[in-house]
Amino acid sequence: MASRVILITGGNGGLGQAIARAFLAEAAENRVVLGVHNRREHADALAAEFPGRCSCVTLDVTQPAAWQAAVSGIVSQQQRLDVLVNNAGHHEDGLLATLPAEAWHRVVASNLDSVFHGCQAVLPTMISQRAGRIVNIASLSALLAPAGQTNYAAAKAGVVALTQSLAKEVARIGITVNAVCPGYVDTEALRAMGEEERKGAMARVPMRRFGRPEEVAAAVRFLACAEAGYITGSVLKVDGGIF
Repeated sequence: MASRVILITGGNGGLGQAIARAFLAEAAENRVVLGVHNRREHADALAAEFPGRCSCVTLDVTQPAAWQAAVSGIVSQQQRLDVLVNNAGHHEDGLLATLPAEAWHRVVASNLDSVFHGCQAVLPTMISQRAGRIVNIASLSALLAPAGQTNYAAAKAGVVALTQSLAKEVARIGITVNAVCPGYVDTEALRAMGEEERKGAMARVPMRRFGRPEEVAAAVRFLACAEAGYITGSVLKVDGGIF
């Protein structure tokens, strides 16, 4: 398999780490770059575990200039950029009637604006290569919007719509754009739930278990592989059967 260069945002979190490991395991020639911002201890540890194959880049995904600097640095060093995984994001839940405007804007910026800026930053390189894979991490909340997540659900639904629209724009150039919608996955956010909330969440999953980050990572890696070249504009749920 030819060497590929993969940029993964949110590289310090459990899901970003699992996605990075999936690509590192895929081929010894792969080079993974982890986008990190405020926290990076886990990303730095992974980079140290795979010297020469995994590295970190400082990237505030809400800032277009940060994206341009990060992508320019990667392309200058690696001469190409094959895969972008837009994984960064966060949520600040609350009822809309009392939701601070700042919480709305922060969540939309980190989950939706970031995807716009990221796609726009990598497209010139992918277009010149006439090849590329973009995988956007959305959420089950985009498809089954829960109460208390108007900002997050709206942002992730926007990611799905952006994915489908952009997929049409670049389909003839050899670039695919797909979205993955994880359900309840055993990461930091899920572990922060109270015991009763966790039980309620578990009861909504037909498989009666939470997903593992590696299971989401496998879906991302598949959508980015050569064999998935005819899949674009798709929205893949990884949720244990929630409908």
